[in-house]
Amino acid sequence: MCSAKQKQKQKLSQHCPKGGGRDWREEVITGGSLKCVDLNNGTNGWASPPGDNFNLRGTNYFTKKTKIPSGEWLLQPAGVDWLRSNSKLDHVLSRNDNRVMHALKKSHSQGEFLKTFILAVNLQIPGRDQHSAVFYFATEQNRPLEPGSLLYRFVHGDDSYRNSRFKIVNRMIKGPWIVKTAVGNYSACLLGKALNCYYHKGPNYLEIDVDIGSSAIATAILHLALGYVTSVTIDMGFLVEAETAEELPEKLFGAVRICQMEMSSATFVETTRYKKLISIHNSSKVQAENNEDDDDK
Repeated sequence: MCSAKQKQKQKLSQHCPKGGGRDWREEVITGGSLKCVDLNNGTNGWASPPGDNFNLRGTNYFTKKTKIPSGEWLLQPAGVDWLRSNSKLDHVLSRNDNRVMHALKKSHSQGEFLKTFILAVNLQIPGRDQHSAVFYFATEQNRPLEPGSLLYRFVHGDDSYRNSRFKIVNRMIKGPWIVKTAVGNYSACLLGKALNCYYHKGPNYLEIDVDIGSSAIATAILHLALGYVTSVTIDMGFLVEAETAEELPEKLFGAVRICQMEMSSATFVETTRYKKLISIHNSSKVQAENNEDDDDK
């Protein structure tokens, strides 16, 4: 029989690239309040479903409407955060307390993974307490995004382009019939057109904040699902939609399975104090700029 430590290493090997050496993602995959769990039997956690679980547009889609299994993700999983806050949590990767960016910066300070790029999807869930489910994906090892690729153009495009292409594919694995009826067993949606999405780009990351509260229908369906959340297991795949034959076949840039999650697992994140600090910082910056202008007169 395997020890607990051996089981943890086996679980981690499903997510981390092979080849030896240290990987900054090891810390963030095993950390956080929502734990990395077994793909098939895990509960109250997350896992990484195979890309082949999702059927996307194949090479002949525009002539024969053929869909095929996605295959390997374009990016690698780099952790999940389940967060609770007093107000909507925006631009989490810019926060000093973000554990994923902290781990990458720590590697940078050691001269490692300097080319790594992170793409984060922050699903903002409205309610008496605001919640955020943040899914992190990163380029493999120390590689940048592939120049000229569809994902590269999405990252470096404007918000209008991103909104027209950002897509989610859901696959219900387990859940009561009322949730399956509302959500569907398999569905796809252009999130950038259905909901308000906000894009935050840094030198080595892109964060997509998805405001589920911007749609009354989406909010109602989600709140229904959350009422049964401890009985629901769902796969979510994220991709850039292909609109020309040259962009086919479609590929997921990342996917996550949420396994019978408990709302109480969320880590509380302070937002009021953080927003005050940002406001003070911005006010100080404006005052400094005004002083410089006065000196020039």
